Amino acid sequence: MHAYASHLPDPAHQPEFYATVPVKRAMAWVFDTLVTMALVVPAVVMTAFIGLFFLPVLYFTVGFIYRVLTIAGGSATWGMRLMSIELRDAQGQRFDLGQAFAHTAGYTFSLLVAPLQLVSAIFMCVTDRGQGLTDLALGSVMINRRA
Repeated sequence: MHAYASHLPDPAHQPEFYATVPVKRAMAWVFDTLVTMALVVPAVVMTAFIGLFFLPVLYFTVGFIYRVLTIAGGSATWGMRLMSIELRDAQGQRFDLGQAFAHTAGYTFSLLVAPLQLVSAIFMCVTDRGQGLTDLALGSVMINRRA
């Protein structure tokens, strides 16, 4: 048993907190990807299209800022909020700015090293709490938002 287990909903006794979260997480990811793309377009235009030459760097930078700010502001990105899911730290609390930064850094690193993202996605589907690699490293979970 993990040290943080007592502060988070127990999937055996409170499965409603984790029900359908992997699917909702995937749908939130699609939505957040579209939002990031929509934010990149004006950035490319504002750089007089020079941004096209470093589009991957621009995309990751805009996405990183979007994720950190939205997660720090409510423990969820806009996509996560749309899907009614949120991140909680090992103490069961909402993320602060530092935790949002750390989680986003882990997520971004796993995107840059594609096999890690694949392993992370598999873990989200097979672990009791639906945790990816970054969640496991930070002791965080994604749960259905409390009503």
